[in-house]
Amino acid sequence: MAWTLTDDIDGYAATVHDLLASDPERHTVMMSVLGHLVSEGPTTFGADLPVLGWWDEPRPEGLKGPGEHEDCEHEHCEHEHWEEPRGPSAALLWTPPHPAHLTRLAGSSAGELAVVLAPAHAARLTEVLGAEDDATAFASAWSALTGATSRVKQRQRLYRLGTLTPPDPVPEGTARVATLADEGVAFAWEEAFGAETGQHGRAGTAARERLRRGGLVLWEVDGSPAAMAAVTPAKAGVARVGMVYTPPELRARGYGGAVTVAATRLALERDADKVVLFTDLANPTSNALYQRLGYRPVEDRVMISFAPAPGLT
Repeated sequence: MAWTLTDDIDGYAATVHDLLASDPERHTVMMSVLGHLVSEGPTTFGADLPVLGWWDEPRPEGLKGPGEHEDCEHEHCEHEHWEEPRGPSAALLWTPPHPAHLTRLAGSSAGELAVVLAPAHAARLTEVLGAEDDATAFASAWSALTGATSRVKQRQRLYRLGTLTPPDPVPEGTARVATLADEGVAFAWEEAFGAETGQHGRAGTAARERLRRGGLVLWEVDGSPAAMAAVTPAKAGVARVGMVYTPPELRARGYGGAVTVAATRLALERDADKVVLFTDLANPTSNALYQRLGYRPVEDRVMISFAPAPGLT
C-alpha cells in the first residue's frame, strides 16, 4: 500500500508541508487545523488522537529505478526508469469526531485509503470532506468495502477574493476588532452559528483563542454588536474569513456584508496576500452576497456522512 498512517503530528507536518503549501487556498482548512495540532497538542479538537496520513505514488509494476538494471553500465542507460516523486501526492487529516479532510486524491489513492482505514475505523469514520470528485470516489470505495451507507450532508463552494467591493451604501455602524471583554457575545454567537450551520468547532476554547490574537471582528451599531466575522492567521500567504454571523433579528440590514469586508481588510492589512472563504451552496443569500463583495468561485467541495453497516460498533 502507498498510504502511511500516523499520529505523529510533527512528522506528518514535515512530510506534507510542501504538498499543502503548493495550493494553500484549497488546503486552507487543513493547514489551519494542522497548525493548531502542532502548537496545542493532539487532543486540541477532541479526546481521540488524530489520524494523519499521506500517499506516495507507488512504483509502476515492472519499472526499475536508475541504476537498477543489470545491463546498465553507464549513467545514460536507455531503459525506462521510475523517478521517485519528491514528496507525497495526497494527504488525509482527521481529528475525530470531526470530518476527515482530504487533499486531491491522485491515482488509486481513494480506494487504497479505504483499505488502510477500514480495519481500525470502519465504525468510527462518520464524515469526509474534500473536492467533490475525490470525496465521492473515497465514499464509493468506503461503502463497497465496509458496507456503510453514505449521503451528501453539505455542498460547499470555496471562494477567493478578487477585487474587494464594499456594499454601497455602507450600512450604519462601524467595525472593530473584538477583545477578551467580548467573550460572552463571541461564545454565544459561535454556538448559534454552529447550531445553524452544523459546523461545531471547539466552542469556548476557539472563541478565547481568536479574541487573544485579534481574530474576530464585530460590526457595532450604536455601541452594540450587530454581526461578527472571524479571520484566520495567514498560512502560506492565505487567510480565511469564516463564521460570519448576524443574529436573526438584525438580518437583512447589510451588517453581514459590512463585517465581511472589515474582516477581509484586516486580513490584508496584516499578513495575507490572498483571502478565501467557504459557503454552503444551499444558502443562495450568502453565495450572492460574497460575489457582490468581490469573491470569486474556486472549487466545489462536498461533505459526505456515513452510517456504519449493521453490526459494526
